[in-house]
Amino acid sequence: MMIPKSLKKRNLISFAAFAWVLSGCSLSQPGVENWLTNTHDGSVLFEKQLSSPLITDHAAGLPTIEIDDNQRYQTIDGFGFTLTGGSAYHLMQMSTEARATLLQELFGTEDADIGVSYLRVSIGASDLNAFPFSYNDLPKGQTDLEMERFDLGPDRDDVIPVLKEILAIYPDLKIMGSPWSPPAWMKTNNDTRGGSLKPEYYSAYAKYFVRYIEQMAAEGIRIDAVTVQNEPLHPGNNPSLLMLANEMADFVKNHLGPAFEQAGIATKIFIYDHNCDRPDYPISILDDPDAKRFVTGSAFHLYGGTIDALSTVHDKHPDKELHFTEQWMGAPGDLSTDVPYHVKQLTIGATRNWSQTVLEWNLANGPDHSPHTDRGGCDRCLGGVTIDGDNVTRNPAYYVVAHAAKFVRPGSVRIASNEIEGLPNVAFCTPVGKTVLIVLNETNTSQTFCVKHGEQQFKAVLQQGAVATYIL
Repeated sequence: MMIPKSLKKRNLISFAAFAWVLSGCSLSQPGVENWLTNTHDGSVLFEKQLSSPLITDHAAGLPTIEIDDNQRYQTIDGFGFTLTGGSAYHLMQMSTEARATLLQELFGTEDADIGVSYLRVSIGASDLNAFPFSYNDLPKGQTDLEMERFDLGPDRDDVIPVLKEILAIYPDLKIMGSPWSPPAWMKTNNDTRGGSLKPEYYSAYAKYFVRYIEQMAAEGIRIDAVTVQNEPLHPGNNPSLLMLANEMADFVKNHLGPAFEQAGIATKIFIYDHNCDRPDYPISILDDPDAKRFVTGSAFHLYGGTIDALSTVHDKHPDKELHFTEQWMGAPGDLSTDVPYHVKQLTIGATRNWSQTVLEWNLANGPDHSPHTDRGGCDRCLGGVTIDGDNVTRNPAYYVVAHAAKFVRPGSVRIASNEIEGLPNVAFCTPVGKTVLIVLNETNTSQTFCVKHGEQQFKAVLQQGAVATYIL
């Protein structure tokens, strides 16, 4: 297997949290190959390791992770990032050759690639654009209820060209759109920041979503899902909007859902798209049968609350999907703390709590963390990669996504594995019948343990805080 120069670092010594790939959801080869990230000292960064042999007798006294592929849970849609306007801007500043090489590495499915399979994009500007905008900005006092002046505008310069290049590499990419704010003329404060959507513009805003999906489709870009509002309880960002649960329910059941239905749009509608401290928000909307019929699922972030809030929603409405759509890493980034936290809480935690996607925040930024809006834009958001001309630095979020995205392909199903103190883990069965296990050693010492799958097993050693991928 070829390993890209960008992934080669120093030595191949230790083992840690891992994803393990097995033919036919069972061990079928004589040894376990593994991929490793050594977070404690950064000596190994997502590198293929030497194989570990299968063992015939259980090592007495060792903790054992047992996988049971007879117990199946949710189907996985993918792992990835948000392609912010700023991310797309920096990608477009690269030379054509350098950009093509990086996008292949990020979205390709060859040996040297990490296989990102899901992207979130902003509908209009996010706070990681150079300035706030919508697709229907008008002079003061003007309105456009029929969306006759709707246009994708600034996204035609960067987001759309980048998406087209990505889709040429990976046509099955799923894309989710999330708005940070409606056009200012629709809002109570006539500003991009804060305020609420005026009820008299609910129908116009529903048409705004329809136009967005139609114009992106005309560009050859299919929007698989939309969230109604990014962080509806955080009106202090720029852009942003305050949208309470009863307002979102009204908008979905009386305007957005019917507008999609009338236009024949199959794009999924996800509600909430905010922190785990308020599971009551999506539950209250799903408790309304008239709203629920238009809703595919709920989306979450983890800047508040605990990740098991997703299971709280699942338990109330098990027929609806759950998605984890955003978590930032702050600059300058710390491999030893950021990677273990995100692997435990998101890659493992969100999927063990029914999430079908796990998305890190911005895909890319510049060395100075620009661009971002004023009056609330994030000036410390560290991208999965930092782009400086044609030079690329891979940051902690890159490795978090790589350990899952490369092996847990879309259509994989989460299967059962027991939980062991100090060794959080999650298992999947892939569409081609392989089994993937991701494990983290969150302790401060090296850990030795066994993995058992049916009658077959192997022994692994994981160093402090490490993450790895084992492949049979």
